[in-house]
Amino acid sequence: MSGSVTPWIPVAWQVQSLLLAYPEDGFPEHTRLARRAAGALPEAAAAPLLRFLDHAGATPLTALAADYVAVFDHRKRCCPFLTYYAHGDTRKRGVALLRLKQTYARAGLRLTDDELPDHLAVVLEFAAQHPEAGRKLLLDHRAGLELLRLALRDAEAPWAHVLDSVSATLPPLRGNEREAVARLAAEGPPEEEVGLAPFTPPQFMPDAVGGRR
Repeated sequence: MSGSVTPWIPVAWQVQSLLLAYPEDGFPEHTRLARRAAGALPEAAAAPLLRFLDHAGATPLTALAADYVAVFDHRKRCCPFLTYYAHGDTRKRGVALLRLKQTYARAGLRLTDDELPDHLAVVLEFAAQHPEAGRKLLLDHRAGLELLRLALRDAEAPWAHVLDSVSATLPPLRGNEREAVARLAAEGPPEEEVGLAPFTPPQFMPDAVGGRR
């Protein structure tokens, strides 16, 4: 999977984006669309999506929404904001967020005021529309993606299945990427240097976890 993006992958990214968003009133319709789309995906990407969809279908929407908040808002290791893993609460994260917004703007994607550009659901939505550029973003944040997948699995959160599907759209981890995941798991994201005020506005900091509602 080292060459160009194959046609089924953007479909998978769109489905994954829908399922990683906060489960609002329209979520049941999203799950119906996702189940239909999963039928056209390879087993490695489809099977974990179907496991999540089975869980979502058997869970009342209010309970699923409460679980979403408990997992993504209250477990810092399950942060869905990808730049947090690379930059933590530092001013470098503010620069990374700005660059993401500029990338989206050049491609014609405009975010609403309550959408953070590094939320995984937003990145996947962009990737579905702009596969080559989106694939690069996902690979740039591969260590954070893998750490999030492992954290969700440790938490026994159903969204771990969606992350398993995301991983199936990307090449296997290489040696240096495995080392980056291990290092990130051991050390955590970077911390702000002494004397430097946060660069990014408060609404873009990971304490606002949950975003994309």
